[in-house]
Order: sequence, then structure tokens, then C-alpha cells
Amino acid sequence: MRLVTYENGAGPQAGVLVGEEIVPVAALDAPATSVRGLLEALDAAGLAALGARAAAANARIARNDVRLLAPVPDPEKIICMGLNYRDHAEEAGQEIPEHPRWFAKFANSLAGDGEDIVLPAAHAEYVDYEAELAVVIGRTARLVSEANALSYVAGALPLNDVSARDLQLQNPLWTSGKAIDTFAPCGPALVTLDEAGDLQNLAVRTRINGEVVQDGNTKDMIFSVAEMIAWLSRTITLVPGDIIATGTPAGIGGLKGIFLHDGDTVEVEVEGLGAVSNPVRAA
Repeated sequence: MRLVTYENGAGPQAGVLVGEEIVPVAALDAPATSVRGLLEALDAAGLAALGARAAAANARIARNDVRLLAPVPDPEKIICMGLNYRDHAEEAGQEIPEHPRWFAKFANSLAGDGEDIVLPAAHAEYVDYEAELAVVIGRTARLVSEANALSYVAGALPLNDVSARDLQLQNPLWTSGKAIDTFAPCGPALVTLDEAGDLQNLAVRTRINGEVVQDGNTKDMIFSVAEMIAWLSRTITLVPGDIIATGTPAGIGGLKGIFLHDGDTVEVEVEGLGAVSNPVRAA
């Protein structure tokens, strides 16, 4: 099932994406009206049943008639893993980390498919892309084992970890160059885990104006999704709706002199999960 959040003049609403149409969750006798609420209320079997009802529903809206938002627009946490692909560590001249590294973004950074990435006026020259697989937590996770970690994942989606490299490199904590408005486009949908495929063998790509500039695979991660969740849950309670961006493969623009400019369109695709495409505009 593919869960979306959309806007059509009546505030954010949850829906199920079926082909190029959206079935409003409000028409499905669901226990919540937001994606995060659904994750809090339903287990994997409940989500599957919701998807089955959506597939048979007649109440549908054309995807092109609404504005898609980030699938989970109100997460408690957005945790981003840094330097988590071997080829990216090598291209950056960094040693392979012994432990997962992470930084934070916040809900202000989220954007949906088709929404603008806005270049900050004072720091517009070195804005970079990072194609990432992101996973969304489906049930509260605390002190979970690696063996059981994926059972806490509701689903997955593409995410673009947009980064202002000048600000990032001014601060060893990175967040100042990462947690900028519109700098975490994701979606178009949250694909539930039963349909997401093998999270450790998915192609991850970035295209700028149709040209492939980044092409990797999640099999090259240093720390797997299960390892990350287990490691994080030792000290952080993960709750439904939390987003974990799992790092980017080699090919980032900052190491090739490729940055985003006003008028560009940047697209991040993860195999089987779709692509989030965003126009870039100056502030």
C-alpha cells in the first residue's frame, strides 16, 4: 500500500495512492485521518486491510488534482545517517566509520513531490543533493534487537537530503547546513514494508534536469537499516511516524562541482518506491 498526504483546499488529508488516483482515508472508515495517526492505530495487518479496502473503493481523486505533501508531514523526529555508504566515504576521503553517525532535520525541512526546493538567499551557491532511502517507524521501538528491528518499520520512501555545503562545513555538527526549510523533499508515498522489497538491495538515483548524476544501491550501506534502528533504539525511543534517512551513495554534487540552481528540477528515485521530483527556485 502507498500512503500519501495531500492538500486540496481543506487542509492536509491522508489517502491511499492507487495507480494515479487517491482514495481518501476519510472514505475508508479508518481509525485516524492522518498518516501518522494511522501508523499509531494500526499494525501491519491493519494497514494491509486498509489497503485492500482502498483498492475496492469507488471514492477517488485524480493525483494531478491535488498537491502532495510529505507523506508524514508531522514526524516527531527526522534522523539522518551520515557517511553510511562505502563508496561515498571513499569519494570523500573519509575512513569507514566504526559506529553509525547521525544528525537531525526537522519538520520545516519536509516537502512533498512537486513542491519547491527554495535556495536560501544568503546561502544559495553551494546547495547539493543526496539521494536516500528513508524508512518510517510504525510502532514504538526501544532497546530492540537487530534481528527484530525491521518489524518496527511501517514502510519506506525516497528522500532528498538537500544540503547547503558552505553552512554544513562551517559547523562540525552539520545540522546548520541540513535542517533548512524545504531541504528534505520526500515521497511521493510511504510504501508499506510488505511492498517495499529488500531494503538492502534497492537502486538509489538522482537526476538533475533528466540527467543521472548519482547512481548507487542500498547493498553498499555500511550499517544496514536493521543495524541503524537497533543502534538508535539503545538511547532514543523511536515512535510511529519517525523518519530515518539512511545515507547517500557516491556521486554527490559537492565533490564534482555540481550544485542546484534556480530553474533546475531534481529527482530522487528509489527502486520500487517511486521518485520525488522538485523544482528548484531562488528565494
